[in-house]
Amino acid sequence: MGRGSQAVVYDAKAWRRAGVQPPRGDWTWAEWADAMRRLTRASGKVGSVDPGHAEDWFEIWLRGRGKALYTADGRLGFTAADLAEWWEMTDALRREGVVSSAQQTTQLDGSVENTPLGRLQALTDVNWDAPASGFQAVIGEEVGLAPAPVGEDGTPGQYYKPSMFVGASANSTHPEEAVALVDFLVNDPAAAEILGASRGIPANDALREKLRPELAGFDRTVAAYQQGLEGRLDPPPPAPPKGDNALQSTFQRDYDQVIFGRKTPREAAEEFITEAEAELRQ
Repeated sequence: MGRGSQAVVYDAKAWRRAGVQPPRGDWTWAEWADAMRRLTRASGKVGSVDPGHAEDWFEIWLRGRGKALYTADGRLGFTAADLAEWWEMTDALRREGVVSSAQQTTQLDGSVENTPLGRLQALTDVNWDAPASGFQAVIGEEVGLAPAPVGEDGTPGQYYKPSMFVGASANSTHPEEAVALVDFLVNDPAAAEILGASRGIPANDALREKLRPELAGFDRTVAAYQQGLEGRLDPPPPAPPKGDNALQSTFQRDYDQVIFGRKTPREAAEEFITEAEAELRQ
């Protein structure tokens, strides 16, 4: 019923005060890291939350290198060496003091309030576009949205993702009526007028264009951000296999072992691969 995409969320006023230019749409991971270093030096706060904990941001990094989180048949699309390289990069930034500390990172629970940016301990977050509206209550109206960094050759890793699905049972005794309801919710201008952006920016191209001038507040910011991504993103991956929800928690837990110094990135990556392959075989 709607769509969203990943975003680097930043305090635009704090970035200006630090003398750091706003992010470009084609910045690389190396340029992102350099910007976080400059923000840290200028502000005395960490530049960003540590993205090493987030499976979806690892996926962006992977896709920027021409790889995938999962293969078409639902197996892992990366190796322990890939994951170790990602965690080596993020852990090195943590040890530099450029991204959030181990204690700050383990407090992340999906809420804006418990992010370093939401606690005014950082100037940048990695998130999804629509939920970033929650930062306005903390840092004011100047919440900026920027694309995720691209691969070194310019390959984008982020993608549009459905914000919500609507479906009907295959065993419905009224299949025609069910189809009509789904069609109305997704494609009818009257439904779009009622729903607005409450289920995300509409996925239907015509309805999105019709609704855009009527949007206000942060919905307008999200719509403008998504419009700036048009034609620049690769198609989304297939739906993740059964077991991915559990693996997101495993991913965070194994990275905790890295940031608290209990395992090296390589050791934690190999452990994750073993656990993930077992989970996906179930």
